[in-house]
Amino acid sequence: MSIFDTFRERGFFQQVTHPEELQQAAQSGRICAYIGFDPTADSLHVGHLIPLMGLAHLQRGGHRIIALMGGGTAMIGDPSGKTEMRKLLTEAHLEENIQGIRPQMERFFDFSGDSLLLNNSEWLRNLNYIDFLRDIGRHFSVNRMLSFETYKARLEHGLSFLEFNYQLLQAYDFLELNRRHQCVLQMGGDDQWANIISGVDLIRRVEQKPAFGWTYPLLTTASGKKMGKTEKGAVWLSAEKTSPYEYYQYWVNTEDADVERFLALFTFLPMEEVRALGALQGADLREAKQRLALETTTIVHGAEEAQKAAQAAQALFGGGGEGGEVPSTEIEREQLRQGWGVLEAFRVSGLCKSNSEARRMIQQGGLYLNQHPIEDPERLLNESDLQEGALLLRAGKKRYHRLVVRA
Repeated sequence: MSIFDTFRERGFFQQVTHPEELQQAAQSGRICAYIGFDPTADSLHVGHLIPLMGLAHLQRGGHRIIALMGGGTAMIGDPSGKTEMRKLLTEAHLEENIQGIRPQMERFFDFSGDSLLLNNSEWLRNLNYIDFLRDIGRHFSVNRMLSFETYKARLEHGLSFLEFNYQLLQAYDFLELNRRHQCVLQMGGDDQWANIISGVDLIRRVEQKPAFGWTYPLLTTASGKKMGKTEKGAVWLSAEKTSPYEYYQYWVNTEDADVERFLALFTFLPMEEVRALGALQGADLREAKQRLALETTTIVHGAEEAQKAAQAAQALFGGGGEGGEVPSTEIEREQLRQGWGVLEAFRVSGLCKSNSEARRMIQQGGLYLNQHPIEDPERLLNESDLQEGALLLRAGKKRYHRLVVRA
């Protein structure tokens, strides 16, 4: 199987340019491919996993990869999929974000050889505007650009001239990478199709060389929810933003209908094993979810943290143990000495958004203290409730939080 057969089998395919020519290029030797990541936050999140895994599979298949940080393009903002202009970030802020993302990239890619982690600010920051318009802008048709869904959707809400330039700059990135590193393939989510094919066309026009584009599907869960979203917000790859335990729990809670598909996309397990795990039924499917959670958490946080998260989950759901990796918040002992309302405790923990929500969940039998259901919404917590210096709160069947007395 070629790497692109693997992509199709595992679910990393939506659209491709020049498919036969690309297949032939990959079979005749190593190719160089890239994906761009705009550093709009100091961490990547679960929504970035498909491009990360796709690029990682390509590298494992023996090809050269470039992970491109958009320190230049992020100063403008990609209008794709947005109904309003993105918040503009300073160069210093973007550099801080890149430094936060770099170690996350190194979990997926090996940069010790000829694969690269680059920043497009290197060539975009000091572009001569007149030369850029004459050399690059003349190859773009405004009529064609406005026919793309990216711009058509934004015209209804207002599209700034600043954002209108984004497609030219992303295409120019591809041209620069082709010139500097013989990069011939740009990959990305399907919402990037217009930007990607603009870069392919630019290289073929200017350099008279082969160039290709490949997009991945934009995934939702089986129930139609956006990937990587929870009640608390995005599921981050940063341990400071989403703990390894929370990250593990996100994958354990995968819907039954998504398990096999997610094993194929988000782990490096052989497809024979993926299909065997996906074929499990009923209670046995829990084993497949645990394997999915363990593999994905290992990739992002390392084997040690993944094992600790798995053990903490087992301890909690098995009815014992400390649950050391459960999300926690420090509290003052004085709060407990004076008597602390259980409603406020659940609100402070983040398990409930308000006292009224906590009260309602108690009435429905959905809140627990130290694995025991809470029946009285007026109950006060005190020092006698502490177990090894902490209170273990639970909302529903699967959401836990520890309130730890400050030492």
